[in-house]
Amino acid sequence: MSIGSEIPWQQLYMLSIRHLSKSYSQPEGEVLVLDNFDFQMQTGSSVALLGESGSGKSTLLHLIAGLESADSGQIEIAGRKLSDLNQSQLAEMRRSRVSLVFQQFHLISTLNIVDNIRFQATLCGRFDPEFEARLIQRLGLGSQLKKFPHQLSRGQQQRVAIARSLLHKPELVLADEPTGNLDEQSSLEVMSLFSELVKNSASSLLMVTHSREMAAFMDRSVLLHNGALTELEDATG
Repeated sequence: MSIGSEIPWQQLYMLSIRHLSKSYSQPEGEVLVLDNFDFQMQTGSSVALLGESGSGKSTLLHLIAGLESADSGQIEIAGRKLSDLNQSQLAEMRRSRVSLVFQQFHLISTLNIVDNIRFQATLCGRFDPEFEARLIQRLGLGSQLKKFPHQLSRGQQQRVAIARSLLHKPELVLADEPTGNLDEQSSLEVMSLFSELVKNSASSLLMVTHSREMAAFMDRSVLLHNGALTELEDATG
């Protein structure tokens, strides 16, 4: 079933996609990655995006973040059409309204942990010290704040990246295999905290994952296959 085929195009959705297509030129010719699909995601919800390697999951996240352009179709975030925004406005959207979390933590090696956490919120003028204190406490980072990224374990580094991504209270969080570099136990611990904190911050979360176990933390799961999205009835099945 095509996702969103019976859902009206309304601004109650944090993310709305219509007729989205994307292809790439390869030596053997054009390769269609995303094939004219619709998708809607309600404000405050969380969705896991599953699919095989090379199915286009990361490409879809890059399109939603405005890092790439679609061949055709429309992406709208909180009522704003990406096609109406210039590069400067897209950069501002990524800085203040949309947050990106990757399996590569992208921490700044020359900043200590507390400055890494504050970096994006300070940059966009949305620093909230009370919310910062709650994030630090819940993520167990209180004793790590004066350290530098290389002094932390991979699990701790990912917790720092999560704190940084949520401190400015983005409307939409886009996560690409956020626990992909962690062992199974650390992945479960970090994912549990991440999903809880996203809900508490009233953000919406779209997360790329290959793991049904990680997907089970989300409200919904969808599968990207052969360029199309289908709904999965049971993320744990």
